[in-house]
Amino acid sequence: MTKLAIFSRRAALAGLGAAVAAPPLAAYAKATSRSSGVLDGAAFGLVPDDPADQSQKLQAALEAAAKGGLPLFLAGGRYLVGGIQLPAGISFGGVSGATVLSGTGSQPILSARDVANVCLSALTLDGQGSGSSAQSGLLDCRNCAGLNLEKLTISGGPGSGLLLSSCAGLVTGNIFTGHAQAGIFANNSQGLTIAQNSISQCGNGGILVWRDASGADGTIVTGNRVSSISARDGGSGQNGNGINVFRADGVTIADNVVSDCDFSAIRVNAGQDTIVRGNGISNCREVAIYSEFDFSGSEISGNVIDGAAAGISITNSKEGGRLAVCANNIVRNITPNSPTNPDVRPYGIAAEADTVISGNTVDSVPGIGIAAGYGVYLRNVLIANNIVSRAATGIAVSVVNGAGPVRIADNMISGATIAALAGMQWDKIASADLVADAAQFPNVALAGNTVS
Repeated sequence: MTKLAIFSRRAALAGLGAAVAAPPLAAYAKATSRSSGVLDGAAFGLVPDDPADQSQKLQAALEAAAKGGLPLFLAGGRYLVGGIQLPAGISFGGVSGATVLSGTGSQPILSARDVANVCLSALTLDGQGSGSSAQSGLLDCRNCAGLNLEKLTISGGPGSGLLLSSCAGLVTGNIFTGHAQAGIFANNSQGLTIAQNSISQCGNGGILVWRDASGADGTIVTGNRVSSISARDGGSGQNGNGINVFRADGVTIADNVVSDCDFSAIRVNAGQDTIVRGNGISNCREVAIYSEFDFSGSEISGNVIDGAAAGISITNSKEGGRLAVCANNIVRNITPNSPTNPDVRPYGIAAEADTVISGNTVDSVPGIGIAAGYGVYLRNVLIANNIVSRAATGIAVSVVNGAGPVRIADNMISGATIAALAGMQWDKIASADLVADAAQFPNVALAGNTVS
């Protein structure tokens, strides 16, 4: 498959200058020859900045390019198009920042259905509030393998910017902005990489990696910048997340920068074997990183959280949520409340079942620095080798009848204003000094903690 790096203005003009200067039929013959290497959209009568609908002309050009095994180039300018079907094997590109496909009607601007090896580069798709529906994307691909989507700018869609269903391939170096739903909605993926994209100012989500039913997914989400994500349709966490995994197993979320989200920067709901590593997070109006409901096998490590209503939550053992490692994270500057979810109380890190909390640094929390369990929902939690400073309560654990074992060892706690080590009965403090009251709470083991 021809690499779309050729779609720069200089390369395109060098290969196509003679063709576009010739009469249309001669230009078509030259552009479709193997010697030219590229098919020019001008040969099909596609005219930059023509106010007329040019959908039929673009469709014909794409089909001819795919049939001839040639890339299609479209010169800079605005083209009013909609409902375009991408054929198998097509390579289609333009002039970065200058070739604009402006949407018309309620169908996606570009769609791909049951095809393989579609490569798009250096195009702008501008919905301007049309060009798709709330249930689709401006670029809408379903049952496609070998996708390569790069250096696209996709903006202003009434649904999502990019919708992928049962697709595999690469989504790299693109810009998604101003969509009513999500920037990227990937459902039932089959080997997808979403890397180095910019997603901003979207109504309900940044990057969604979902499945219709729980199962292997393996999507890699890395190096993206996600910001200004709202929860336009409300809810208690299904909207307003920067990166959201739902029922998708084996997903890696690494080295992303996520900020200014109405809910979570990263939210994993019912995902198995998920890695959340090395992400930079700021200004989240609910829990920054959430592993919730029927999850299992979450690694949350090496993330930096600066500004959120709560830091990291590894909860919902009642619904089967269990088995996690929370290690080497920095959590700081937790706010007193959440403007989007009044039920959230401030804390740095919280976990319930079969979880190691180790090597974290938690600072400036107007609530609990590290919390283990809630009521009877506590089982096999280890809190070790953490530093907690300037929290109202340093470390708090559930001590109600029925709470399971927890071990608190070799932590350093400083500047706690209410209690350094506290035992909790649901929302109330049962002991403000677990060391002194240790004999009363057989589910708690303490060793080597330093309080100052």
